[in-house]
Amino acid sequence: MQQEKLTKGIFFGLAGNLLFVAFGLICLFYYYTYESGSIFSKVIEVTAYCTEFMGFGLLIYSDWLLIKSIRLRRLLKVSFSAYIVLEALMMILELNAYKIEAYEPYSLALAIVHAVVSGMVCFAFLQLDPDNVKWEVAIGACFTLIIAGMLGNILGVRIYFSIITNAVGFSALFASMKFFRDRGQIEIDCYGDRANAAEFSSSTLFAEMKGSEEISEKSEKDTDIE
Repeated sequence: MQQEKLTKGIFFGLAGNLLFVAFGLICLFYYYTYESGSIFSKVIEVTAYCTEFMGFGLLIYSDWLLIKSIRLRRLLKVSFSAYIVLEALMMILELNAYKIEAYEPYSLALAIVHAVVSGMVCFAFLQLDPDNVKWEVAIGACFTLIIAGMLGNILGVRIYFSIITNAVGFSALFASMKFFRDRGQIEIDCYGDRANAAEFSSSTLFAEMKGSEEISEKSEKDTDIE
């Protein structure tokens, strides 16, 4: 049951991040074609909001499934939940940045903080299987993609460049998780897994030991009769 929740959590996490990639690309198109009062710009803005809300809906559901299914890994659960809140704030501010004076979409400090925090969240996923070399390599590759997001500031691009690279990095992360898990190359223990092992050791094993003792006693009695 919990393994099924984990499977769904990974799938919806991948789908949600792919929608974030689409949101970033829509923002890119929006700012290059924006015309004040244009119906076309309004349509693009509505499309961006719909994509954003669907992405967050799927990602929040994914987060809930991961929290409910995966055992322990408190750092991972807390950091990923905080990441979702951070991205929600960034995306809302980005789409409405031209209305908020305090928000600086071209700020180097903003790009660096966004990339570093997201990279740390990415590293938290190492908790899923910390001794797996393939998983470590995948995490490293995804971290590199995320950190590359700050390079957009050097090119004079708004913060949505960092949002896109973030989404690509986390999409690659969830895709790698799904790929390795489908092939049994990563082990993620869920609630109930250890309970099943304990049930076997305390009841089934005891029953087998009791049965062995009865067979031994019966053999001794047969020997005495002879």
